Amino acid sequence: MPTEQHTARRIMVTGVGANPGFGLTRSLIRLGHTVIAADANRLAPGFLLPSVVPRIIPLAGDPDYPGVMAGLCRDLAVEAVVAGIEPDLEPLTQMVSQLDADGVRLWLPDAWSVRACTDKALFHEVLTEHGIATPRTWQPQEIDQVPDGTELVVKPRRGHGAQNVHFVRRREHARVLCELVQEPMVQERIYGSEFTADCLVDRTGRASVILRRRDLVKGGLAVVSTTFEDPNVHDLVVRTLGAVGARGVCCVQGFVSGDGTVTITELNLRIAGGFPLTEAAGADLVGQMVNGLFGLPVDHHRLTYRTGVFLTNYIETLAVGDVAELERTAAAKGEAR
Repeated sequence: MPTEQHTARRIMVTGVGANPGFGLTRSLIRLGHTVIAADANRLAPGFLLPSVVPRIIPLAGDPDYPGVMAGLCRDLAVEAVVAGIEPDLEPLTQMVSQLDADGVRLWLPDAWSVRACTDKALFHEVLTEHGIATPRTWQPQEIDQVPDGTELVVKPRRGHGAQNVHFVRRREHARVLCELVQEPMVQERIYGSEFTADCLVDRTGRASVILRRRDLVKGGLAVVSTTFEDPNVHDLVVRTLGAVGARGVCCVQGFVSGDGTVTITELNLRIAGGFPLTEAAGADLVGQMVNGLFGLPVDHHRLTYRTGVFLTNYIETLAVGDVAELERTAAAKGEAR
């Protein structure tokens, strides 16, 4: 039987300019892996992490994306690719067969599951069909159906983070925002204690769930968070993972209201930006993800955690310098490998 993964691997992480990809890159480096850091932004913070192999890639919607990704994987002897941002999920799903033929591993659910999680309107439909509490949702043409006095959230059906998310109290304002937000949808605003569940779902469908409260959120990112336990939240998260057929590392977000009602708001098929708290609380999230990525068993006993552990984040200046010099240094690092 295979044993736990200790082999150093060459893993490409996309979206290293965003918190999830940046944090994942640092965690993989600490575990001894070589990271090919990929991003469409030439000044992505992840390019500046020590020992990474920085590479600029097209945006996920660019027709050159598949060719560039496949070429980089071959040229740099990439063994696996992990998406750090949502837009990369769908094109990578379409490349599974091609990358597999080149010996490059991905750990993603099937195409339907990816669509169900990246399209927030479809996600709402799936959860509703499974009887899982989720915010009431309307399409732009249905705004007149919104009950009077309902506080609303207008946001894109697709995308990541808190980009282009707006909170309003009147239908008229929501109607105007639907003209400005690309592919908009309207949801009921939910109040309560906001949480994230860091999850790892193995290939049999068994899930480990680590819960943390988002105690202070700024710009969609939890800057203060605390681990906790709640069997009702845990069970609803597991039901949500099963409803969409999630696999691999992912995160679920929701709210616990004052009366104890648990509402699920979204599921991301990638690691969460605040996952370092999960690891600080004792869960070997990234290590076990790498095991599963390379076909080894996930040790769920190593995904237990301590409650009452907190983490605080702040914005730090990573580097200041000349852009041209930075690009020369990045190019030299890449050529050296």
